[in-house]
Amino acid sequence: MKFYASGLLFDNDGVLVDSHAAASAAWKAWCSEYAPHIDWDKPENAGQRAEDKVREWISSPDLFEAANDRINALEQESAGETVALGGAVELLHSLPADVWTVCTSANPNLGRARLLAAGLPVPPQLVTAADVKLGKPHPDPYLLGAERLGFAPEDCVVFEDASAGVAAALAAGVGLVVGVSERALDTAADIVVRDLAGITFDGETLTVPDKIRLR
Repeated sequence: MKFYASGLLFDNDGVLVDSHAAASAAWKAWCSEYAPHIDWDKPENAGQRAEDKVREWISSPDLFEAANDRINALEQESAGETVALGGAVELLHSLPADVWTVCTSANPNLGRARLLAAGLPVPPQLVTAADVKLGKPHPDPYLLGAERLGFAPEDCVVFEDASAGVAAALAAGVGLVVGVSERALDTAADIVVRDLAGITFDGETLTVPDKIRLR
């Protein structure tokens, strides 16, 4: 499949890097302290900012600052366990610097740490949880990512794995939403691929090999 575009916008966790085990351990510890009734490891919780889930799950607003600081610390401690997913290293290192960025729900320190731990470049136009008023599933992260690249949203392709992220991309009006991994089969992504292996982009044409497509 070929698609003509100006820019690529990547989610990080679950698309470029595998941080699931580290994040699950951090959230399990956090929930035991602040929200023992919560099972964090569910698909509907993926792809959203930690601060938004903390606000949703704590028993009192007075606990927010301490609870948010705690999950940030726990996730930062495990950031070094992050590894790159299939095709991510090859694709990102092949791209011109001004045609792609990452739009992550992680805070700035965590987002950068996970990219670096996985051997991936940190784009200068990186969008993190701290850069937007409203996180995914709202369109703000992808609207800002397109703006920082200097492109209209409809001229960009988004790569996502989570329902919240796909919803954000669709709400932003991007030209194409590529779901990544089998998890994305349950989302409204336009197409779904196994991983990023073999995908190329020359600044104009995105090529997705048929052999990696799941839908």
